Amino acid sequence: MAETRVPDNLLYTEEHEYVSRVGDDEIVVGITDYAQGELSDIVFVELPEVGSSFARMEAFGTIEAVKAVSELYSPVAGEVLAINEALLDDPAVINRDPYGDGWMIRVRMNDPTELEDLLTPGRYKELVS
Repeated sequence: MAETRVPDNLLYTEEHEYVSRVGDDEIVVGITDYAQGELSDIVFVELPEVGSSFARMEAFGTIEAVKAVSELYSPVAGEVLAINEALLDDPAVINRDPYGDGWMIRVRMNDPTELEDLLTPGRYKELVS
């Protein structure tokens, strides 16, 4: 089995979402390489509507694979600015490129200091190893 990729420029949740900061108060959220590997063949993803707001660690959608359905959790409180509509037609993009084209939502954070509560790459590697 290939080693799980854990990019050093991202933050992580214990529920296997990643966060990429794209501005002072904006982030991109997706699931980690580890999570897509555990799910295996992803066949469906349900994403929120643009403009929806979520509390920290509130479910914002679901991801369905051949062998399981899992909830997706918002790493921080905020408002959804964009969703990756390409995933609605081809959810397997998440398997192929979780950290690139497989991103899920773009969020404007209510409180950027919530990022301090997320896992560093080193701590996430410990969690999944």
